[in-house]
Amino acid sequence: METVYLICFILGLVLSILSVTGGFTHLHIGRLHVGHTVHAHNAVHGLSSINGFTITAFLCWFGGVGYLLHRYSGFLTPLILLLAILSGLAGATILWAILFKLLLPHERLLTTEETEMPGVLARVSDSIRDNGGIGEIIFSQTGIRRSNAARSEDGSPILRGTEVVVIRYERGVAYVRPFEDIVPHRLDELNDSAT
Repeated sequence: METVYLICFILGLVLSILSVTGGFTHLHIGRLHVGHTVHAHNAVHGLSSINGFTITAFLCWFGGVGYLLHRYSGFLTPLILLLAILSGLAGATILWAILFKLLLPHERLLTTEETEMPGVLARVSDSIRDNGGIGEIIFSQTGIRRSNAARSEDGSPILRGTEVVVIRYERGVAYVRPFEDIVPHRLDELNDSAT
């Protein structure tokens, strides 16, 4: 029984580390797909209460406590098994409470409007050369500073530090125009419509 507890502990620990570093909710190993496979009654945000995180926590606590009690206590095997199961459930419950009560209520899905590129105000960080040359822009979107490859929409060069507006976004490249080229046209249109 000691070996079973040790294997459960090691397996739970390794899978817990993988889940923290790689996101265990969608882990693909060859043809095996792990995550979102067990559905409980109280699923929140598409994540069941019985999921990769809570299963690995159960295995780790069950195996660790079972191994320590079996190795260093004088308890009988059925009592050790019961205590190991209870500690595994306690560990999984603690992790479940952290996930569902503290973290998931603050999560939200981004809408396409929040991540659309056209209309984004950016600054050129690597000059854009003429005739379709590629440069780089830096911008802030959803509170995060990001960078992206960029081309001039009309093919003219744009110097580093110039404020630009993304006109369209295709195949990972933002097509931009200098902000100063767009603003006068808009002001003229507003003045014409006011008169």
